[in-house]
Amino acid sequence: MKVRKYIIDAKNMEEKELNRSIKEHAVNYDKLIIKNPQSNHNIAAGLTESVEIEIDGSAGYFVGTMVDGPKIHVKQNAGWFAGDNMTCGELIIEGGTGDGAGQGIYGGTVVVKGDTGSRTGEIMKGGTVIIGGNSGYMTGLLMMGGRLIVLGNVTDDAGESIMRGTIYVLGEVKSLGKHAQMEQTTLEDQKELKRILTKYGFEITDVDYTNFKKITNNSKQELMW
Repeated sequence: MKVRKYIIDAKNMEEKELNRSIKEHAVNYDKLIIKNPQSNHNIAAGLTESVEIEIDGSAGYFVGTMVDGPKIHVKQNAGWFAGDNMTCGELIIEGGTGDGAGQGIYGGTVVVKGDTGSRTGEIMKGGTVIIGGNSGYMTGLLMMGGRLIVLGNVTDDAGESIMRGTIYVLGEVKSLGKHAQMEQTTLEDQKELKRILTKYGFEITDVDYTNFKKITNNSKQELMW
């Protein structure tokens, strides 16, 4: 079946005009290609169509915020809060991002191939966030669920006040935050990591999978919320 494509040239578009165009054409096309995005903020905000969106350049703050269904591919970098509060869908960023990548997601997958800033996966409730490079301080802050995978290093206070969910780190962890504990992964963890990372094109050795560390909540009390 032939994929129906539409090209949007965002060179002279304001943020609201660009998003109106995206929503209008997402209904009738399978794939939208956004040329000259000029790091516009809020690209595809609130989009609920199951459409593929290719951003041919960098995106600004809140790319893919509150989306439910689309697959978004950013060819370069993104600003703060990429994929914020995503419910369902996929956001792949070839470069790096600012703070708060994957903040508050309920489902879907956010992939950042490069480095990201602080508070990655903050208050995420479900879904998967993958960071191919390093992640900044308070990675997994107030995490309530889901899976956060970092292939590089993590700085201070990893898993600060984590409630539920799991953080996997292949590199070094400078320090843990409150209520966080670190342990070795199980064989089942390693198999699941390999399945996910292979799907998104990350190639690491079998030995590396055994070197992942797992950060979870260290509370002995049952969480009621």
